Amino acid sequence: MKTLTVFTPTYNRKHTLPRTYESLCRQTSDDFEWLIIDDGSTDGTREWVEGLGKKVIDAGTKFDWMGRVVEGEDGNHFVIESVAAARSSLTIHYIYKENGGLYTGYNTAYSSIRTELCVCIDSDDYMPDDAVEKIVEKWRKRPSTKEYCGIVGLDFNVVDGMPIGGMFPEGLMDAFQMEVPHSGDVKQVMRTDLMRKVAPQIGFEGERDFNPFYMLVQVLDKYPILIVNENFCWVEYQIGADSMSQGIWKQYMRSPRSFAKYRINQMTLKHGNSWKNKLRLCAHYVASCILSRDGNWLKHSPLKVMTLFVVPVGVLVAILVIWTNRK
Repeated sequence: MKTLTVFTPTYNRKHTLPRTYESLCRQTSDDFEWLIIDDGSTDGTREWVEGLGKKVIDAGTKFDWMGRVVEGEDGNHFVIESVAAARSSLTIHYIYKENGGLYTGYNTAYSSIRTELCVCIDSDDYMPDDAVEKIVEKWRKRPSTKEYCGIVGLDFNVVDGMPIGGMFPEGLMDAFQMEVPHSGDVKQVMRTDLMRKVAPQIGFEGERDFNPFYMLVQVLDKYPILIVNENFCWVEYQIGADSMSQGIWKQYMRSPRSFAKYRINQMTLKHGNSWKNKLRLCAHYVASCILSRDGNWLKHSPLKVMTLFVVPVGVLVAILVIWTNRK
């Protein structure tokens, strides 16, 4: 069995997936598989995948829109062996499911992956040629004195070729990630067994913007992670409605219950959660509860006194969200 699964949730990104695929074909290590979770694409993504090689398995596990396993086999789940120029072959697992949002793709991934490690590479990003080799080598040489949840490396921006948010502190070998002073995006390679313990992430009907970091942070708060000052992923931020960063104000409006649940999760973190950050989280929580018309907002808050204190700020945040989405 391979050591690593690279999984890619995707929705109508047929135009960017070839770059991700080509980067995997160039890897200097073949100790990995690629899992594509197609979240209801209508742009020919499946046909593109089918053209990458020979099907070796025609049907696999069936999943619902939430990414949970259901009874029976599904022709929308198959395996392809792709012969690539720089390697003998690349095993590609493809799963198509009804559209449910990014977090449901993560649910499907954690239900499906059988390798020791897993990492998400988005459908508009790609890996440096030696990323898998560095990941596997670092994991095999990890110290035996601690139980680690995985490895964290850097995301580099395609535009300027620089690490997003800079490098990790020099000489830092491992830590609880939430305590590491780093403000940019990073790439976590996680132990699959630990991620399965916190999955599936249960969302709310009609809300598709629940951040899958909700699952990740639960593991990162319990176990230290190995720190690697290396590029694990090239990132190109997308512009438009399907960009998570560009559309965050719309997401606040579309999925208020999901964001409220996400903030509760963050309020309870033990590592790297300053009072200043807790105040910010409480204010956003109040705003989400106002937008979702949750009358039990105070009852559900794990930081009741602090939540009451920031109610005026939360009201202002809610007004700002409504005003920003007025058109």
